[in-house]
Amino acid sequence: MAERFMQIPESRAAQLRDALPFWLTLLLIPVAWLGAIKGGWTVVLLPVMTWYFFSLLDAILGLNTANADPGTDEDRLTWYRAITLIWPFAQFATLFGLIWYVTGPGDADLNALETIVLFFGVGVITGTVGINYSHELMHQKNKTERWLGDILLSMVLYSHFRSEHLRVHHIYVGTPRDPVTARYNEGFHRFFPRVARQSLVSAFKAEKDMLARRGESWTSVKNPFWRYWALQAAMLVLALVIGGWEGLALFVWQAGVAIWQLELVNYVEHYGLTRKHLGEGKYEHVKPHHSWNAAHKASNWLLINLQRHSDHHYKPDRRFPLLQNYTEADAPQLPYGYPIMTMAAMVPPVWRRYMNPRVRRWRQMYYPEITDWTAYNKAQTPMPR
Repeated sequence: MAERFMQIPESRAAQLRDALPFWLTLLLIPVAWLGAIKGGWTVVLLPVMTWYFFSLLDAILGLNTANADPGTDEDRLTWYRAITLIWPFAQFATLFGLIWYVTGPGDADLNALETIVLFFGVGVITGTVGINYSHELMHQKNKTERWLGDILLSMVLYSHFRSEHLRVHHIYVGTPRDPVTARYNEGFHRFFPRVARQSLVSAFKAEKDMLARRGESWTSVKNPFWRYWALQAAMLVLALVIGGWEGLALFVWQAGVAIWQLELVNYVEHYGLTRKHLGEGKYEHVKPHHSWNAAHKASNWLLINLQRHSDHHYKPDRRFPLLQNYTEADAPQLPYGYPIMTMAAMVPPVWRRYMNPRVRRWRQMYYPEITDWTAYNKAQTPMPR
C-alpha cells in the first residue's frame, strides 16, 4: 500500500519549497505572449514545452514516490492551493488578452498560420492546465473554488464536465454507465466522438434525475446547466466583442483543442480497466487498481499530481498535494507520464503495443477467475443499479 513509501511529515509538506515546483505552470504564460509578440518558430513553444519539455524533465528527474502525510491539516496547504486560485485569473487575462492582441487592436504581426498555431498552443494549456485545475477546484467544498472551476470550464465551452465528472464518472467508473472509461482495444479516434456525445447526455441526465428525485423539473433554476450555459455564452460574447468574428473563431478553436486534450487524458486514465460485476447489476467498490498510476515527477508538477489517479478515485476528497502514490502491487503503472502517453494514444497501433499487454497482466493479477472478457471489452455487462 501507499505507506510503503517514504512519508513526508506534515511540517515539511507545508513548506513553500515543496510547493514551488507546482508553480512551474505559470512559466507557460510568458511563453504564450512570446509567441504572440515574436511570431515565427516561437508560436510552437507552448505545445513543445507542455509535451516535450516536461517529458524530458521526467526522463532526467525520474519518479517521485514519496507521500505527504494524508492527515496534513488543510490550513497548512496554502502555497499549494494558491496556484489553483491564481491560475483562473492568469488564464482569463492571457486568453482574452491574446485575442485582443492578435485581432487588430494590439500590435501583433502574425500571419494566419502563425495565429492558428499560437491558439492551438493556447488550447493545449487551457486543456492541460486549465481543465485540470478546474478538476481540482470542483472537488472542493468551498463555493469560491467551485465557482472558479466553473469559470475555467466555461473558457473551453465544456462546463458540463463538472456534472459528468462528479455525478457520473466517480460513481460509475469502470462500468458500462461511465462513458469516460475507455474500452479495451478502443482506439482514441473512436473513443473521442463517443465520449464527447455520451458525456454531455449523461451529465444532463444525472442532473435531471437528481432534480426529479427532489420533485423538481429540469427547468428549475437549481439545474447547474443554466449556470453552465450562461457562463459559456458570456465567454463567447466577450470573445466576439474583443476580437470580432476572428476573435470568436480563435476562442472556439482553442476550446476544441482543450477538449481534445482533456479527453486524451481521460482515455489514458482508465483504459481497459473495469470493475468486476458481482451479479444483478452490482459492482465491486472502486479501488486503487481501477486507475492507471504514474509517479513521474515533472509531469506531476505540471498536472498537480493528477497522475496519482489511483488515489484520487480511491479518496476523491483529498487535495492534490496529499494524493498518495501506490506500488505496482496495488495499482497498475504507466510506463511514462501523461505527456508521452497521450501522444502515444494518438497512434492506436503504438498505444495497443504498449498498453494491451499491461491490461492483460492486470486482468490476470486481479481477476484470474474471469476467463471470458468479451462482455467487459464491449461494455455489455449489466448496467449498474
